[in-house]
Amino acid sequence: MQIKFYLICILLLTLTSCNEESKIEKEIANIKTDFTVERFDKAFFEATPKDLPKLKKAYPFFFSKHIPDSILVHKMNDTLQRELLSEVQKTFPDFKSSKQELKQLFQHLKYYDKTFTSPRVITLTNDVAYRDKIIVNDSLVLIALDNYLGAEHEFYQNISMYIAANLRKDLITVDVANGYAEKYIFQTNRKTLLDEMIYFGKLLYFKDVMIPFKTDAEKIGYTEAQIKWAEANESPIWSYFIEKELLYNTDPKLPNRFIADAPFSKFYLELDNESPGRLGQYMGWQIVRAYAETTGKDIMTIMQTESEEIFRKSKFKPKK
Repeated sequence: MQIKFYLICILLLTLTSCNEESKIEKEIANIKTDFTVERFDKAFFEATPKDLPKLKKAYPFFFSKHIPDSILVHKMNDTLQRELLSEVQKTFPDFKSSKQELKQLFQHLKYYDKTFTSPRVITLTNDVAYRDKIIVNDSLVLIALDNYLGAEHEFYQNISMYIAANLRKDLITVDVANGYAEKYIFQTNRKTLLDEMIYFGKLLYFKDVMIPFKTDAEKIGYTEAQIKWAEANESPIWSYFIEKELLYNTDPKLPNRFIADAPFSKFYLELDNESPGRLGQYMGWQIVRAYAETTGKDIMTIMQTESEEIFRKSKFKPKK
């Protein structure tokens, strides 16, 4: 009888929590957020040399006073640039689906940060500089669309497969959310593996809150098979970290093994080739989720909370 009572209590708590989340999401959906997406990539593609003064006036931050117009005209006519811009137009004839997702992200940001104002969103190309796909500041979001043409695109043939796998259009909003997460996050210490795990765990939990319409695989940049592998192996991964005393270890090689983008995580075991990279980030995510559930703290507070407090109060236990 006692076990049955506890199960009923858990079910009621879960239903209450779900109803509360549903209520919040309905409230968020009614938040007004006006913004336009400016297609600088398209404007530059369609421009002629005589249009340069107009482009410079509209987008002064894209033009250096030290670069003569002759170089810009050459770029307009450059075969590779024309091909790049043409491929972007094929993949993004419009920006409707991505704009709708960005709207949902901005609505969530406005709900959780009352000072938030919708930014100016501008799309461009950056010669496939995939480490700078997104730039976010207080008033601007810049999105380099040539980094979102699809994993199999010919432009990405010389890029490592595990990186190219995330160069796709459905991850634009995920990357913009990450850009905002990096603006809100604060953490004094990033010395130990645990510090790094929780730092990235906070970035991922921020996505849980701000883009709940995205899957866990999309939030972390895994395939569905990889996220299932991580979920199924939480317990042995955690046991490995504990047994090897890695959590408070300051060895600079550890972030490369478990935090940095990589084709797989480096346990130096047979399972390495089966594992996805960045499992330290994944485990940090689960710790932050446990902390949020245990303490009920709001997202903005969590983003500012130190790693040791999050770990200590999370009472984290991996899935078995």
